[in-house]
Order: sequence, then structure tokens, then C-alpha cells
Amino acid sequence: MNDSDKHNERMAMLKFSSVYPAYLSKVEKKGRTKEELQQVIEWLTGFDEKKQQALIDEQVTFKTFFQQATLNPNTHLISGVICGYRLEDIENPLTRQVRYLDKLVDELAKGRKMEKILRTE
Repeated sequence: MNDSDKHNERMAMLKFSSVYPAYLSKVEKKGRTKEELQQVIEWLTGFDEKKQQALIDEQVTFKTFFQQATLNPNTHLISGVICGYRLEDIENPLTRQVRYLDKLVDELAKGRKMEKILRTE
């Protein structure tokens, strides 16, 4: 993985509000809903729908987004490959957290059952 300082800094400075519409578009194109996307984000971060919207309105960076988050204790169960990189091999904690979110959105878009996405089984 391009785990360079420059890459990690770019990930940190990305605004959640600029990525959220792409997440939403991706899942809706595959027949999933905004509510399901919000549920996935809430599972990962602890942010309910109102807080998610506030963070979008505030245009927070992913750095701020994940600093305010209370990550689900089962995030260690998220594994596999996203964007060509194995999650377990990503050393930078913030970059790994962003990729966790990417992975969950990808699973939602691919039609995976919500129980499996939320690691409840």
C-alpha cells in the first residue's frame, strides 16, 4: 500500500461531505437505501442520522470525523481487500478507519445481508 505520509495526510484532509454523496449514489444504484447507509455508518462510528448530517453540514475532514467517532468494538472483524489493499496491512490508523468505511459501503452495495455487514452473526 502507498502508506506514505503524503497519502495518509490526503486521506485525513478529505471531507466526509465530499465523499458521502458518492457512497449514497453507489448504494442507491444497487437498490439499497439511504437509511441502510446511515445504519452502516452508525454501526461503525456511533453517529446517528442527526449527527451524520451535522458533520456533513460542518464539512469536517475524515480526521475530525474519526476523532469524534466511537468505533464499534467489532471493527477488528472487518477484513479483506478494498481498493486493491488488504485492510489488515494498512498501518496508519486513520487510513485504516476510512478504508473500513469504504469496505462496509462496498459490502452494502454488493447486496450483502445487513447482519453480515454489521458483524452480528
